[in-house]
Amino acid sequence: MTTLLRVDASVRRNGSVSRALADSAEAAWRAENPDGVVIRRDLGRRPLPATAWPALARAKYGEQPATDAERDLLADAEALVAELAEEIKSADALLLAVPMYNYGIAQHVKVWVDLLVFDDELLGGSNPLQGRPAIITIARGGGYQLGTPKHGWDHATPYLERIFGDMFGMSVRIAAAELTLAPVTPGMEGLIDLSKESENGAHAAAEEHGLAVAKELIGKAV
Repeated sequence: MTTLLRVDASVRRNGSVSRALADSAEAAWRAENPDGVVIRRDLGRRPLPATAWPALARAKYGEQPATDAERDLLADAEALVAELAEEIKSADALLLAVPMYNYGIAQHVKVWVDLLVFDDELLGGSNPLQGRPAIITIARGGGYQLGTPKHGWDHATPYLERIFGDMFGMSVRIAAAELTLAPVTPGMEGLIDLSKESENGAHAAAEEHGLAVAKELIGKAV
């Protein structure tokens, strides 16, 4: 039996493109791997406490908690790190759905990453995530491809590639949709067709990635 950790980051309950792309990847993964298990964490709807990382950072640099409340906060933060790290280390693959907000990742995604890197194994020599597949679905409201006015303004995708690919050593696959705000934004009406084309292509890529990861995991399990 193989496990897929799905992490969603959109704050939207309905109409989220990053969630829809992840749905496509998950459906393809399940179709090929019906006995697989999907573990879910929703950072957008249930964000992690932003107070956890400062408590850990203060302790790391020698500033010990001075009150019972601070000690409780540190203990809770350490327990949360252990929970999050075990969750991702126990999964055979990662499916991460991330919208781009203000040209970068949302703060609740950064909180999650910052807590993960406090785990000694994830950044240590053992590198338990090395080579494991990660599918990242990304929704960008505007256009950021080469030749567009805002080329180079996408600071979300390179960050995620750096963290999960370079730092954690995972095998990263990306399905990205652009111009997702065109259908609802005045002045972007002329880009609606391009938006649909980009989204359709991203769904196809997400399905392809989900299928490929399922086959990879099944092959390893045989």
